[in-house]
Amino acid sequence: MSWKKMLEKVLPHAMLKAKPNLESRIRILKRDWTIVYNMIVVSLIMTNLLPSTQKIELLGKMLKQPLILLKK
Repeated sequence: MSWKKMLEKVLPHAMLKAKPNLESRIRILKRDWTIVYNMIVVSLIMTNLLPSTQKIELLGKMLKQPLILLKK
């Protein structure tokens, strides 16, 4: 006797077909989580890059100001 038939006798309403359904939902959740995770990573990378580019621009302006004063 197969284990499925034994389970069906012991637990007639056990929903043996639930496993593929759960696996499908888990796959969908993994896919959705990957999308959200990638969005967060890109967002963090961009927030880390943008302040550094602004600092570089500020440093460039600061370096130009003394040169202007020296030329006068």
